[in-house]
Amino acid sequence: MSPKVLCIDDNPNVLAGLKRNLRKRFDIDTAEGGELALEMLDRDGPYAVVVADMQMPGMNGIELLAKMRQMAPDTVRIMLTGNADQRTPVDAVNLGHVFRFLNKPCPIETMIEALEDGIKQYHLIIGERDLLENTLNGSVKVLMDVLSLVDPSSFGRSHRLRDYARRITAELDLQFTWELELATLLSQIGIVSLPPTLIMKVHSGLAVTGAEEDMLLRVSEVGSDLLANIPRLESVARIIRYQDKHLDGTGFPRCSIKGKDIPIESRIIKPLKDLLQLEAASVPTSKAVEQLRSRTGWYDLQVLDAAFRCFVAAPTAPAPGHRDAIAVTVAELRSDQVLLSEVRTKHNVLLVAAGTKVSSILLARLNNFATVGGINEPIYVEAERQCQSADSVAVCSAVTVPKSR
Repeated sequence: MSPKVLCIDDNPNVLAGLKRNLRKRFDIDTAEGGELALEMLDRDGPYAVVVADMQMPGMNGIELLAKMRQMAPDTVRIMLTGNADQRTPVDAVNLGHVFRFLNKPCPIETMIEALEDGIKQYHLIIGERDLLENTLNGSVKVLMDVLSLVDPSSFGRSHRLRDYARRITAELDLQFTWELELATLLSQIGIVSLPPTLIMKVHSGLAVTGAEEDMLLRVSEVGSDLLANIPRLESVARIIRYQDKHLDGTGFPRCSIKGKDIPIESRIIKPLKDLLQLEAASVPTSKAVEQLRSRTGWYDLQVLDAAFRCFVAAPTAPAPGHRDAIAVTVAELRSDQVLLSEVRTKHNVLLVAAGTKVSSILLARLNNFATVGGINEPIYVEAERQCQSADSVAVCSAVTVPKSR
């Protein structure tokens, strides 16, 4: 589909002339006034380029392009005016982020050149954004696959952490942002730096040496440093860096950050991670929350109160669209299915934790184990999981990030 151009003016004769002279080169739409232009942008977009006259009744060109920037940040904006003063181009650039400024009367050759340059700029913006988002999503998927292979238990727990965080943010009337979602799913990515023997000691409850304890304390910092190298994950890296920091400033990392200076996402993750750790040690949820309450100065009290309301005072609600589990063999297992049971080898070694969504690389690993040493079957997976409303789409869809502006 060829890129579209929208021309806006309050003079229908000007619009008719533009369409007559440009229609052979461009896919041209016209709008008489700003209100109609905004409706068309919402209904008929995306537009590669918009050309707006400065002087229009009701809404001038600067106001219009500023609103269009909010609605369609990728669209390239051009200003056309017949009586420019010094203030007009400054406001047009600062408020409307105008790509080019043209004076009336504008020769058709100049207009064609400006539109062609605008379309090229639009393709550059779209191409760069798509490349960046594909690279980002691919990087996140690789990191999650690596974590699932290195430490299946932590990988499965990160999905539960994500679900707990979603419930807490709803209870606190906060937005469950994409940064918080990625931070929960990648909260333990720093574990990839640990020796396998240390990971096994931790899961077995064995004592660790002083040097090993130091490695464990630095897991969050290692994970943060790893993610900080990925464009647009800087905020996620900061959340992970402070996920083990106590509200009173103690904890790790050792620095002066404390209280409200700790990211709210980190303050949400910290008690939920500790709650999951206690639950994994077979501590009942009600007693686990009381243990968290006894740790003076560690947690944001609003988050702790919300955790009590979500996990102790209120009964656990079933997942939206959840249906009965079905039993499958490894050969019948498919990508994107959600495991409801652990997957263990014939020697009872944990391969994948319950709650894990099966990826292609994980499926390949399970097939290899089944061929070499055998896996305990059947494996129980979710029979069906559906999104019941627009509000629940985020539960069932892949992680996405906002478009760059």
